[in-house]
Amino acid sequence: MKYFLMLVLFVVVAAGVSSGQLTMKKETDGIRIVDGNSPVLFYQVQPKSKNGKFERCNYVHPLWGIDGQVLTEDFPADHLHHRGVFWSWHQVWIDDKRIGDPWELSDFEQDISEVEFIKEADQTVWIRSEVLWLSDKWKINGRKAPYLKEKVGIHVHKRVGQYRKIDFEIQLLALEENLRLGGSEDEKGYGGFSVRLALPDDVGFIGEKGTIEPQNTAVSSPGFVQVKGSMGQNNSTAGIIIVDEATNPDFPQQWILRAKNSMQNVAWPGANPVSLSTTEPLVLNYSLIVHAGKMKTKKIIKIIEP
Repeated sequence: MKYFLMLVLFVVVAAGVSSGQLTMKKETDGIRIVDGNSPVLFYQVQPKSKNGKFERCNYVHPLWGIDGQVLTEDFPADHLHHRGVFWSWHQVWIDDKRIGDPWELSDFEQDISEVEFIKEADQTVWIRSEVLWLSDKWKINGRKAPYLKEKVGIHVHKRVGQYRKIDFEIQLLALEENLRLGGSEDEKGYGGFSVRLALPDDVGFIGEKGTIEPQNTAVSSPGFVQVKGSMGQNNSTAGIIIVDEATNPDFPQQWILRAKNSMQNVAWPGANPVSLSTTEPLVLNYSLIVHAGKMKTKKIIKIIEP
């Protein structure tokens, strides 16, 4: 993948920056969001690989917990293609031609053409980017041609007590007719919004109706899944809630959950690909609530549905 020009536009709606405010730090490979002196997340802009393989960009890693612990993993030995907080699918088709596997990072490139940092009047901040998808298997006049335009919005909220909310908006617009996107072609059907967490031995999963037991195939948990355990500093209790927003297609979406050596995935659309429009983008919305200590289900619901 070629390197690209990164354009960062500052749109500051609120005056002044002081300790404890959300700010951006531009680094060589991407953008770090900090809250005062505490790191919040890093958005990977420049392509990154391991010995020239599994090249990736357009994802979040590290994601830090409230107490400063790194929650996510990148290039884990068991699944080198996993990457922090990411959104990806196994199947990409144009007509009857399979042109890549973004999940496995095979025959797949992303070119980030623009990045914006926006500070709102309420002191929340946005990272917005525009991303083109390319593949060696899709060329026009002998040259790789973008076949999908992705727009990403990452909305970081101020910390409230022992938690912070981060929203993700993903827009997918086909640049070619008859473009289809789908998950793994098996009974699991995994693919979509995913979080690769460093999981403790005592990890547990909770939904609105109580404890969730991960299965080999998808499970149901309308609205959210809380992943919690000894995830904080010095093995203290902490967790992360992954939220499937009600505006999403086919809400509530299904979940692929794993207690070790894998990602946590809001699995949509599953094994059967969906068609993408060339005029109206598909919009997907998810949120993460990062928390220290314990968080009861009633409080989670109140945060999600204020």
